[in-house]
Amino acid sequence: MPRLAEASYDDRATFSAEVLKEIVPKIITANGLDPEALETEVTPGGYLLKTNASLQTEGDLDDATADRLAGSLGYVFRQYSVLASRLDDTTGKTGFVVVRFPQDSLNATVAQKFFEAADATKKGLGGGYTAFGDEQIFLNVTNSDGKPYSGLDDAAFQDGLKRTAASFADPKPEVSSSGKATARFISNDWEKSKQGEDYQSLLGGADGELVKKLDEIGRDYASLVAKTAENKGWNRDQ
Repeated sequence: MPRLAEASYDDRATFSAEVLKEIVPKIITANGLDPEALETEVTPGGYLLKTNASLQTEGDLDDATADRLAGSLGYVFRQYSVLASRLDDTTGKTGFVVVRFPQDSLNATVAQKFFEAADATKKGLGGGYTAFGDEQIFLNVTNSDGKPYSGLDDAAFQDGLKRTAASFADPKPEVSSSGKATARFISNDWEKSKQGEDYQSLLGGADGELVKKLDEIGRDYASLVAKTAENKGWNRDQ
């Protein structure tokens, strides 16, 4: 889709809302879960100083179920990784900061502005964030060796975000919580595992019942992508 890069945030958010309505409930149901028991929103999400429309799901799930659902979403949507986190896990080892904005004031523009301000305050804070409602959530996620991707220890990570919140003027946020959480990436390297083998191994194998259901859902998703790309002109050459 050569013109996808030109798509506005609003266009991406509109497409994500269609995915939320048409595809996400099928993935949740395939995992034996009730879509009504989970809350999913289209929210701003940041990666390497760029904000995009993303889907965030919140629910009361055990770790194995959460990882399987994350893997299912990554498999259907061909994500390189999906972040699973538990902010209320006091035994977690990942530093986090939640920045809360006034009610109904956190949108993509505000989130991007704060994202850039955080990185300007301390290099390393522009790696990524998630959002839910009026909360912008920063996790100091580590790699397999236990080293933070940000290059910052948790104290410096949290201090930089607290200073950013203190100096950010409009709308005025506050750090509502910080500490330790559990966070991990459920991932598949599509360059090496072109059929999603890393996800498949988590989901019961390529011949497993869940993967077969997800393959069918994936065809529905591909049809939705093709339809939207045609309507928006994303698949056309310049």
